[in-house]
Amino acid sequence: MDSKKMDSLVMDLVTGSDAKTKENAVNAIWQAAYSADVWPASIHDLYKARGEGKQGGYTVPAMNLRTLTYDMARAIFKEAKKINAAAFVFEIARSEMGYTDQKPLEYTSVILAAAVREGYQGPVFIQGDHFQVNAKNYQADPQKEVESLKKLIKEAIEAGFYNIDIDSSTVVDLSKEDLLAQQKLNSEICAELTAYIRGIQPKGVTVSVGGEIGEVGSKNSTPEDMRAFMKLYLEKLPRGMEGISKISVQTGTSHGGTVLPDGTIAKVKLDFNVLKSISEVCKKEFKMAGSVQHGASTLPETEFHKFPEFDAAEVHLATQFQNMVFDSPHFPADLKKKIYDWLKVEAKNEFKPGMTDEQFFYKSRKKALGPFKKDIMSIKERGMIAKEVESKFAFLFDQLKIKDSARAVKQFIKKVKVEMAFSAEHHKKAEAFEGDD
Repeated sequence: MDSKKMDSLVMDLVTGSDAKTKENAVNAIWQAAYSADVWPASIHDLYKARGEGKQGGYTVPAMNLRTLTYDMARAIFKEAKKINAAAFVFEIARSEMGYTDQKPLEYTSVILAAAVREGYQGPVFIQGDHFQVNAKNYQADPQKEVESLKKLIKEAIEAGFYNIDIDSSTVVDLSKEDLLAQQKLNSEICAELTAYIRGIQPKGVTVSVGGEIGEVGSKNSTPEDMRAFMKLYLEKLPRGMEGISKISVQTGTSHGGTVLPDGTIAKVKLDFNVLKSISEVCKKEFKMAGSVQHGASTLPETEFHKFPEFDAAEVHLATQFQNMVFDSPHFPADLKKKIYDWLKVEAKNEFKPGMTDEQFFYKSRKKALGPFKKDIMSIKERGMIAKEVESKFAFLFDQLKIKDSARAVKQFIKKVKVEMAFSAEHHKKAEAFEGDD
């Protein structure tokens, strides 16, 4: 497809208001993707190979693109082609879908469009990150909260999200002394949602499912936590059914980092041995790929080489990419002022006692990404912003050692084309889900 035509289709989809125009754009993008040998895929079989000792030595980056998704994805594909990489994941969290106004179908379609635009070929891994149980809502009405997650999972899978991270760690009860009691609800909900996914996944696709044993920002996870979770999880999972392929753990990080009064990020002491010890249990005892690190993008650059060294299967990266957009010299000053003025009114409830303005804007500005999506996509120099972030992707790919990972992806990931046809009903405004990111 002509490059200008693809750019136009993306703008129709992302900034347009007419549902029929969006429908036509989506269907044209998917048709172009399949014609160019690009398709959404599950990373499950690659992770299964890792769990069986057939793969390893690198850490898969899972990248949350909150804004300028098309431009950012193009930069990722561009860097991946340079080093023959294919073991990387695009993801978006339940909460992010709301405040960035990116529903699953839009997100998948834009990323596929970026792959075609850059001449990338092969499977594209798109993931639902932190499909999270809201603990307060669960306590009020457990069935309603689980059903809301099932609704989201169904929408996501129908949109080509063949990788789903279930986060029911929010209901882990650390007040109980017994580890099995602590992990009981977490494991039961994860097993129920895994079975639900297996029941609706497309024919020929085994959706990659992840679980979580340690809520980011809480106490560090242990191998004993992992074993307790898996014991209960496997008891609840129907016999013979494929279970989770990885597990997210807590090692000392927090989402977005801890913001100091001057707006800078506090240094974090991350316990990499947590990743290594739990990955060892994952592989030796359960044939799973290993541990997953959340909240890592704001770590010092000197830390990233440790993820493959300590055998992390996957690392999630989000906030720093957003920061690089907002703080770019190519981001219009008048637009930033407009956004910050809007935040003072619309996000004032997030201004906590003792906060500085720098802390408030740093923590709250993600909330403006949806309301100002059209303005941001209209930035004349948005390509220059993406170019700046491109070097960050190159650095991360090098540190995480995914060079030449296309060979492993080609070996273990088989092409499965799922017939898609989308109607205007898929293009309603993104629901503002609550939860972590």
